[in-house]
Amino acid sequence: MTHASEAELVSRVGDASAARAARLSAALELAELWSSADAPPEPIDSPRAALRELGDIARHRKEHFVALYLDACHRPLYRETVSVGTLTASLVHPREVFAPALERPAAALIVAHNHPSGDPTPSREDRETTRRLCEAGRILGLPVLDHLVVASRGFFSFRERGLLDA
Repeated sequence: MTHASEAELVSRVGDASAARAARLSAALELAELWSSADAPPEPIDSPRAALRELGDIARHRKEHFVALYLDACHRPLYRETVSVGTLTASLVHPREVFAPALERPAAALIVAHNHPSGDPTPSREDRETTRRLCEAGRILGLPVLDHLVVASRGFFSFRERGLLDA
């Protein structure tokens, strides 16, 4: 939303002084800030939308495994770094991934980790971790909607490739 400049306000309201126009312009700007702050976040409805929320981990020099916890409409509730590993590995256990979702109720989650090598191709361990997380999510009633592998040379979505055991 854009609002009128002070000059436009003076010309539209004719009798408004420059000071009054400046106050009105500031009030409109504050209203715009407040209304956008109260707007609920957009639902995560695709791998690209998930990447917008989680893709920043590609820059890390060590593997970071993060989870994005979602409400029933798949809007982000909160994000948590589950583990930080080494240059080539990250230890992830379902207990650490799902505990925050149970403490602060979430309806679903998306997980992601980075490959510092720059290659987003998932490893055998990545596939096994995804399988275990999907299984745990099914048991707990907290579906894993996607697992992204992000890297400097792109990303890999388990959902997009049909590789989720959900």
